Amino acid sequence: MPKQVFSLDFEGKKLNVETGEIAKQADGACLIRLNDTVILSTVCCSDEPKDGDFFPLTVTYEEKQYAVGKIPGSFLRREGRPGEHATLTARLIDRPIRPMFSEGFRNEVQIINTVMSVDPDATPEMAAMFGSSLALCISDIPFDGPIAGVYVGMVDGKFIINPTVEEKEKSVLNLAVAGSEEAICMIEAGAQELSEDTMVDAIMFGHEAIKKLCKFQKEIAAQIGREKREVSLYAIDTEIDSHIREIAQDRLVKAVSIVDKLERYAAIDAINAEVRAEYEARTYSDDKAKNATMIQVTSVLEKIVAEEVRRLITEDKIRPDGRKVDEIRPLDAQVDLLPRVHGSAMFTRGQTQVIDVCTLGPKADEQILDNLSAEDTKRWMHHYNFPPFSVGEIGRTGSPGRREIGHGALGERALSYVIPSEEEFPYTIRCVSEVVESNGSSSQASICAACMALMAAGVPLKAPVSGIAMGLITSGPLDGKHPYTILTDIQGMEDHYGDMDFKCAGTPNGITALQMDIKIKGVTKEIFQAALAQAHKARKEILDVMLKAIPEPREDVSKYAPKVGRMTVPVDRIKDVIGSQGKVINDIIEKCDNVKIDIDDDGNVIIYHMDREPINKALQMIENIIKVAKVGEIYEGKVVRIESYGAFINLFGNVDGLCHVSRLDWDRVNHPKDVVKIGQTLKVIVTEIDDKGRVNVSHKEFAPKKEKKVEKAKVEETTEVKDSTEEKPQE
Repeated sequence: MPKQVFSLDFEGKKLNVETGEIAKQADGACLIRLNDTVILSTVCCSDEPKDGDFFPLTVTYEEKQYAVGKIPGSFLRREGRPGEHATLTARLIDRPIRPMFSEGFRNEVQIINTVMSVDPDATPEMAAMFGSSLALCISDIPFDGPIAGVYVGMVDGKFIINPTVEEKEKSVLNLAVAGSEEAICMIEAGAQELSEDTMVDAIMFGHEAIKKLCKFQKEIAAQIGREKREVSLYAIDTEIDSHIREIAQDRLVKAVSIVDKLERYAAIDAINAEVRAEYEARTYSDDKAKNATMIQVTSVLEKIVAEEVRRLITEDKIRPDGRKVDEIRPLDAQVDLLPRVHGSAMFTRGQTQVIDVCTLGPKADEQILDNLSAEDTKRWMHHYNFPPFSVGEIGRTGSPGRREIGHGALGERALSYVIPSEEEFPYTIRCVSEVVESNGSSSQASICAACMALMAAGVPLKAPVSGIAMGLITSGPLDGKHPYTILTDIQGMEDHYGDMDFKCAGTPNGITALQMDIKIKGVTKEIFQAALAQAHKARKEILDVMLKAIPEPREDVSKYAPKVGRMTVPVDRIKDVIGSQGKVINDIIEKCDNVKIDIDDDGNVIIYHMDREPINKALQMIENIIKVAKVGEIYEGKVVRIESYGAFINLFGNVDGLCHVSRLDWDRVNHPKDVVKIGQTLKVIVTEIDDKGRVNVSHKEFAPKKEKKVEKAKVEETTEVKDSTEEKPQE
């Protein structure tokens, strides 16, 4: 197929699609150019379906450092494993694409997006999502797309599609929204306490732009798209299905209604084990046939449980644990669990429990970012850990997976809008959420726990943040004819068998973060509005419990946290504070009990230590270095040197002033050593600073004026002589 180029003017940017020239052996490939951003999107699909009851889709987003003119900073100077941004972007693309494959599709699909050139003002993330969908549309892989995504910003009350870097800095909204022409299927958002109505309007505004991109993809696919291949969809054998329902359905239905999670799953597992044992005992032609049958058995058992969970909710309006659809599980909030950390809290919602620990550090502890964004460092970090024991299982431990990175980023985003600025609170801040028990919605529990830990650590948050996870159970297509049920505070089973996981976090003033994942092909505006309204009520109820544990941030940081001192140094004096090869600043650090000192290029100085006294001492030493004497200022300094022409007085730091011999006293002084000595404290006033910066001072203004005794004596002597002369004639 020869090279073909398709173009679209999209929201003020040029979108070009090139096909037929690059990566021709892939099942689908396209080169996406959005202004100067260039993404190569490719897709390949296996010829045969994989064994298993899940769809094996893999999406990658590979950031190449050459795309922004950088050489990787690693030892080998090669790109390493994907960073957090690349991992989150891959998840961002995966989430709207996955529901667009038919139920039962089991062929392995791999989508690779290679970022080859980046224009900071032309989003590579959404270009990659567009390319992923288009590569599927023009391939022979069955795909119910297209889908597309955009970023939505809000500046001066107006919505903007795919804002530039400058516009992002001014924006009060950072919304990523994806969908098809018909509906929205993915949301990821951060906002500066925006209202529910504003968020819905922003989502719908983004959807209008998405429709244009989907239409463009359809036009391209109509011209160059390949005929879709025939694939075998996974389907359950009717004989196995009917037999298992006959022997196990009634018991599974009863087990689903057990309130306690562990008891419920234990009962379900026992029934499943019994059924599986019966089928494993049968005779099979080979291992492949046995494995295929056992996969079918597992699928039927899973399907029975899913059907009962959905029936209970949609028909009886009862949830597996007995709650009403808008009822939150029992709540508990505590702070100060760990005595030596800077701040700690525990938040419990039903059988979901998270312990969060807040740590404060100096500026040097900021995370160094090695990705394609304009930011080099990050001072606020939220990390989320989900160990296998939290769900009573044995599993992998170690470095975080995609899910943990994603949940950590969601909490980080939700709280980022209330974290004080560096000028207000000059610390690097890290929160670690340890999920110690889980039955759904642990990401939102981590937001609540982290908020309390921050307040316990003395971080002056602008407002407290709480979060809740909402769910959706549908009874058919969202066509207005089939009812649906929105759930507040979904548990694990409802998340697993439901159609939507909609997370919402915010303050009493508005929303700070949203995230939506769905398993159906899209949801409507009405569902968004209803879910957000229900979430608003739940967030308030949760926040009330949190504020009973800690009503406001502590006035000061923990005694175990580093204390901070700040000052500003003139830019032209930074070199004086640092000194040759760091000699001066290292001397200050040594004399002040090894304080930690950060100085930036603007002259902002931040000093950290566990105690205030060394900080104050270091501040004074730096103040003395940069201080400049002024005419008329008075000092009490020590005599540090004596010469025949005067004495040198140390005013502060390394600044000495010359007190000329004539300015030491009102009377004539033959030599300075006659009236002062080394080490003596002398009060002086600055009288002059010459063009070379030399300081002259005077002491005589503070010396007592002596009477002219000689003249007085002469007057007295004359008077006495006169008196005696006058008396002689009388004698």
